[in-house]
Amino acid sequence: MESYEEKDKAHKEIEGDIAALSRRIMLTEEEAKKSETTLANTVTKLAVTSKAADEVLKKVKVVESKCMNNEVTIEELDKNLRQTSKMASDNEQKLDELSRKLGVQEEELKRAIERAELAENKLKGIEEELQMVGENMKQLETSAEKAVEREEKLKIKF
Repeated sequence: MESYEEKDKAHKEIEGDIAALSRRIMLTEEEAKKSETTLANTVTKLAVTSKAADEVLKKVKVVESKCMNNEVTIEELDKNLRQTSKMASDNEQKLDELSRKLGVQEEELKRAIERAELAENKLKGIEEELQMVGENMKQLETSAEKAVEREEKLKIKF
């Protein structure tokens, strides 16, 4: 009988172990289901995050492209600015030179006007002299005619 009791006791222990293992299997299965759900959620979140990261990378590429285009544009504008500045400087020099030449021309014009006025005044003086000479010549002609007339009268008298 002892062996029956021992076997019964061993059997009950084994049944207890089996029940404990069954509970443990059920708990492990529940944990596995929870882990699978968590894994599925994590995979979904990873996919969503990956998609968002891809979109961000696309936006980064677009921004980088714009930056490169902007850098090219800035370089072109800088080059144009340097050229325009040089042109402005050259034009300022030309303007200064033309202003100086204009000043010289204006001074020469003033002197030419003064010389013209002097010449005009001299011309008026010469014209007055010519007029006086003309009047003197008329008087001389008149005197010569009178002298010829007197001479003729004297010749006639003689």
